[in-house]
Amino acid sequence: MLFAGDPHRNFAPILRACAASPPGALVLLGDCECDAPLPELLSAAIAAGWLVYWILGNRDTDTAGSFDNLVCAYPEGNIGGRAVEVAGLRIAGLSGVFKPRIWHPVECEPPQFHTRSEFLAALQPSDHWRGGLPLWHRDTIFPEDFDRLRKHRFDVLVAHEAPSSHRYGFADLDALAQDCGAQLIVHGHHHQSYEATLPNGIRVRGLGLAEPWSVMPYDTRHVP
Repeated sequence: MLFAGDPHRNFAPILRACAASPPGALVLLGDCECDAPLPELLSAAIAAGWLVYWILGNRDTDTAGSFDNLVCAYPEGNIGGRAVEVAGLRIAGLSGVFKPRIWHPVECEPPQFHTRSEFLAALQPSDHWRGGLPLWHRDTIFPEDFDRLRKHRFDVLVAHEAPSSHRYGFADLDALAQDCGAQLIVHGHHHQSYEATLPNGIRVRGLGLAEPWSVMPYDTRHVP
């Protein structure tokens, strides 16, 4: 398995890491900022047999082009709000970032809106984008995302936001991972490469810009 920090259009280090390893699963931690459809940008890895998964980062909704080149071009890779099993390991994704307009565990408690439907109902139709959320809020974390993930059991939580191990992180991610039985959280967003262990014993791996981190398949009871 290969986890990759925010590419920000630079997929070269990730493609090199894929070429240097037997094909497996590649998980992108957000902020791809694709300037072309993702399948084209990762065509060499996909042709070699790599399975590609991704979550949204805050920069993936800056423009309609960035959004379409990721979300519309490769929807089957989206693991935001769901869990997938790869090599006996269950991985779940939490897309996006917290925003005070909706919910920010530090600046805005309780949440202003629990669901996307509640938020849409409070908007003028002219504020809708393509019949749904404004583009700016397609990367926003809603409480319903936590509710959805808590229905699953998984080994690894991949998120764009950081847990409390980072100074700009959130203890809510610590609790979510613990509630779902996760042993590892892997995150991007802050472009900082580090390892840590949360007070609840869950390991954390933060990844830098386009940083690949390779993990060999292992018994799900023992996170390396």
